[in-house]
Amino acid sequence: MTSSQEVAAHTDRSVKTSPSVADRWTRHRSSLLAVATIAVVAVIARFVFLDHRSEDYVDFYRRWYQFIEDNGGYRALRHQFSNYNVPYLYLLATTVWLKIPSLVAVKLIPIAFDVLLGWYVYRITRLRYPTGRLPLTAALVVVLLPTVVLNSSMWGQCDSGYAALAIGGLYHLMRGSSWTACALFGAAFAFKLQAVFLFPVLLLMVLRRKLPWQCLLAVPGMYLLLDVPALLLGAEPGKLLTVYLDQASLLHGEFIVTAPNAFQYLDSTPQALQTLGIVLTGVSVLGLVAAAVLRRPELTHLQLVLAAAVSALLVPFLLPNMHERYFYLADVLTVIAAFWLPRKLWFAPLLTQFASLFAYIPFLLLPYRLRDLTGNPDVVGGSGFAEPAPEAGWLASAIRLGPSPREVLARLFEPVISYQLLATALLIALIGTIAVGRRVLRRPPPAGPGPRPVGGG
Repeated sequence: MTSSQEVAAHTDRSVKTSPSVADRWTRHRSSLLAVATIAVVAVIARFVFLDHRSEDYVDFYRRWYQFIEDNGGYRALRHQFSNYNVPYLYLLATTVWLKIPSLVAVKLIPIAFDVLLGWYVYRITRLRYPTGRLPLTAALVVVLLPTVVLNSSMWGQCDSGYAALAIGGLYHLMRGSSWTACALFGAAFAFKLQAVFLFPVLLLMVLRRKLPWQCLLAVPGMYLLLDVPALLLGAEPGKLLTVYLDQASLLHGEFIVTAPNAFQYLDSTPQALQTLGIVLTGVSVLGLVAAAVLRRPELTHLQLVLAAAVSALLVPFLLPNMHERYFYLADVLTVIAAFWLPRKLWFAPLLTQFASLFAYIPFLLLPYRLRDLTGNPDVVGGSGFAEPAPEAGWLASAIRLGPSPREVLARLFEPVISYQLLATALLIALIGTIAVGRRVLRRPPPAGPGPRPVGGG
């Protein structure tokens, strides 16, 4: 080969490889721009609520922050001072170490997860639309959902923590990264118990042999792994392993149900009905999973999205003693599902967001309702509750002074719109999503480009 031929051959190879390099750079640049856009929009939308002090902040989070600060930072985690699992407390202790003011710290943690949540929504939607602006649009819709914005910035709750990790697990399931997916589901479960609302999807995957059952070991494995730092600091193993049992014990009673679910149609919820609700939930989940397995679906990306949306709607709708925030995953997944099937599921996120948002409002109005109920103007200070709260907490103090806990809570959490109407909206969203899912499961997988079957590996 002559020198000129060698140059020509080298040039030809360069020309052939350059588009691939350029394409990779374009994808990376597109992803970086998406993350930046999601982060900027999320922070701007939440800025106006950052100085609001919710009841959960003044009665719980602020005290946990103070306890960590007073007891040696991370070393405070050897003590049992919170009913949250330790992953959240690690993050809270980190903000203490960084000397971030408590109110900002409590809001900053969930806002960071809001961004991660938006990123995974972007990645999942990009599997449906490899090009164009719809994936970024879906991510921005989610980070701008009223309940998502209010949950982190006004309420100071961190539901975006477990939700972002669980949605990340779903994304990696769709990509066939089984161990990564289960590890993320385990991290979500370690963050909050409500991650179990998506566990039926894992069961479906295992029964269809799209997910090796051994990968499920990563779920408890990640939970235990995240306990290790606290154990090294001197925390009691028994307390770490039973934290969710302690949380569940707080959910007993007839007067704290504020979720717009099936139990809103009942005048009372005695223990027998609560037990029946748990059994009905299990039977319904197993029945739907069995029906899906019998149809032998390929479990395409679309089918997994629909399965996750149904699971996130069904489980909290049927379980007793749910809080309004427990539809957080449903808020997010119905948006994702609507972007995958916009003509058939456009109604699902609208109805879900309507029900969730109006269930939130009594909690967001709590400082002002408590002030009016007690006649104590000192309850409100600036935006939200005043600091410091009484030793027992603002809400607990009001309950003790009232004629009965049930009566006080009924007045404080009186809905703006009937809980039964909100529950009906969620029921319609659930039934509609199940109906669409049944049709999709009957449909054979596409022969050409489109949603791909998910493999186990």
